[in-house]
Amino acid sequence: MNRFVLVAFFFVNIVFGQVSLDLNRLNWLPESHKFWVNYGGDLVIYNADELDKKTVFLTKEQLKVIGFEGRIESIVWNTKQDKILIYTHSQRVWRANTKGDYWFVDLKTKKGRQIGQGLDKASLMFAKFSSDGNSIAYVSKHNIYTEDVTSGVITQLTFDGNDKIINGTFDWVYEEELMARDGFRWSPDGTQIAFWRVDATETKFHLMINNTDALYPFTVPVEYPKAGEKPSAVKLGVITLADKKVNWLKIPGEADNNYLPRMQWLDSTELMVVQLNRKQNQVALYRCNSNSGLANKIYQESSNTWIDVFDSSAGKYDGFPCVFVDSGKSFLWSSETDGWMHIYKISIDGKKKELVTKVNFDTYFLAYNKNIKSIYHLSSPTDATQRYLYETNLNTKKTKRLTPQVFDGTNTYSFSSDALYAVHFNSNINRNSNSRLLSLEGHKKIFPKEIDFFVTPKRNFSLEKFKVTTADGVELDGIMAKPLNFDATKKYPLFFYVYGEPAASVANDVPYFNGFISNLIPQGYIGIALDNRGTPIMKGAEWRKSIYKNIGIINTRDQAMAAKEILKWHFIDTTRVAVHGWSGGGAVTLNLLFQYPEIYKTGIAIAAVTDQHFYDNIYTERYMGLPSENEEAYIKASPVTHAKKLKGNLLYIHGTGDDNVHYKNAEVLINELIKQDKVFDLMIYPNRSHSINEGSGTRKHLTDTFMKFIFEYCPPGAK
Repeated sequence: MNRFVLVAFFFVNIVFGQVSLDLNRLNWLPESHKFWVNYGGDLVIYNADELDKKTVFLTKEQLKVIGFEGRIESIVWNTKQDKILIYTHSQRVWRANTKGDYWFVDLKTKKGRQIGQGLDKASLMFAKFSSDGNSIAYVSKHNIYTEDVTSGVITQLTFDGNDKIINGTFDWVYEEELMARDGFRWSPDGTQIAFWRVDATETKFHLMINNTDALYPFTVPVEYPKAGEKPSAVKLGVITLADKKVNWLKIPGEADNNYLPRMQWLDSTELMVVQLNRKQNQVALYRCNSNSGLANKIYQESSNTWIDVFDSSAGKYDGFPCVFVDSGKSFLWSSETDGWMHIYKISIDGKKKELVTKVNFDTYFLAYNKNIKSIYHLSSPTDATQRYLYETNLNTKKTKRLTPQVFDGTNTYSFSSDALYAVHFNSNINRNSNSRLLSLEGHKKIFPKEIDFFVTPKRNFSLEKFKVTTADGVELDGIMAKPLNFDATKKYPLFFYVYGEPAASVANDVPYFNGFISNLIPQGYIGIALDNRGTPIMKGAEWRKSIYKNIGIINTRDQAMAAKEILKWHFIDTTRVAVHGWSGGGAVTLNLLFQYPEIYKTGIAIAAVTDQHFYDNIYTERYMGLPSENEEAYIKASPVTHAKKLKGNLLYIHGTGDDNVHYKNAEVLINELIKQDKVFDLMIYPNRSHSINEGSGTRKHLTDTFMKFIFEYCPPGAK
């Protein structure tokens, strides 16, 4: 599902001495608390211990000498931090620009060159150094290569990569739902490379049709396993560089009926692998020998719903869910087995499991400082709309809040790799995003030197938080937007913004509201965003997992029952009630409009899943189970089932190039509405993806279409 950015990091430019330091663009170096900053093409390193000193490690002129042209998008460092790879000319693969060109630079000599010579331009992915810095590995067109740093000799390691066989990276669904992009890992001694191999041969193509870019239409195929279809077969191999032989890890279970979302080297001969079963309600951790391929299961966990191996709402790709402690004798593991998201310490043989965060609230792991044995985690014991940093000591198990009281609201942290320092971002509904560089010991600010100051947002509407309890006894958190000239003696049209699924929350203590609806509030609307049961907020596992096998059912009811209570407010005009959502929120919008016409009079649904069977297997089966075991709920949850009940005003919007929620969803819904003689409005955007932002004028046209429809069917202004 579409994952929305829930916290906006606004540009903060602060002057330190004679240096302008943008904390939003700070890039931490590995295994240290140094960071680099790009000043107009000149690359500078700072040490968080000594901010008054800086080192210019590469200038724009030096890059020109080696022939580099392009924008510096990111930098990959070797272990000694004397060699780098500069990533540029990136191109989009699925959601992100993960292929492009890389330039190697020796920071001692300032000499460098483009790597991957002879391979397709802008085709390299996930380039990284071996531990000794003498070799670079990367993926190009689904095959893995190494390149000698000194000689430039390129060696191809896999040869079967094509559109259906994927080495060293992943297919669409692994990236989208398992947050997996980078599909290979160097061994610590640099003698082997472990990699994922995805065999999508049996995975059917979903064919998107391009009608506009050629004289004749052509199809755009996407490997896309839908709910009820088996996953692509995935296995893990280890290439020994000395003889180029591949040794496959002997992990139990069918390759096309399980998932292998994470892998990490433990030492030069052993790896730890995370395996999820097809239903994603059982996870197993294996220790695997890279030479023999033997896999030893050391830990297993089961659930009667699903297991979150990683925090999908955090937006972090490829992160390994275990952090090794006690000199590698144990690891930290997050689990909801006791009703909260808690952190446990498990021995490396899996025989001992100890609860570390012994508190009655959720603790989402962020970082670990091995020197002082401090675990840093996000928590919010009393307000699910907010986020705060907490610290738990691994030995004493004592937990304390680190975020000072003055930073009320939503707090996020970007940690140095050694967890000694972090950039701290804070905001709330009445405070713009603000930032500082701090030492985590005592949450002590080290930059800027000036006292913290907070800026009230310059908006033409106000925001406030509230709670509402439904007739079912469910208490929901909400955010309400009002026009600045709000008059409580008058009645206003009401506009709900919904998402309602496990991928994201919308009732967050941040200084902004949905972009479309924000434009409407000043003209005389009330905006409301609510988080129903099943959303990924810090209210415990029972809240989050209650939606299991009930997506489209429980969330729809919670939203409608909360709306019924809100419609009792004296300043709400119950004849002018609109609802809008995108992706999963689009499905909720349709279900609300179809099933509760007495509440919702107007709706705008964008890129909605109209039939639960049409979405991908990993997401849908995780939350709904297999269709063969839960068919009745699949049908009940699907908006198309209820289309015949449409009474209000519907605008449906979709892009034909949507590789996430396919345009098929639109046409199936359109057919059903026609069959039921339901008149509605429709806007189709040719070849636009799930975000509908490609092409000149697209976003303005989308906004104008949205506004025009609302003004016509849910007119503004208090009465």
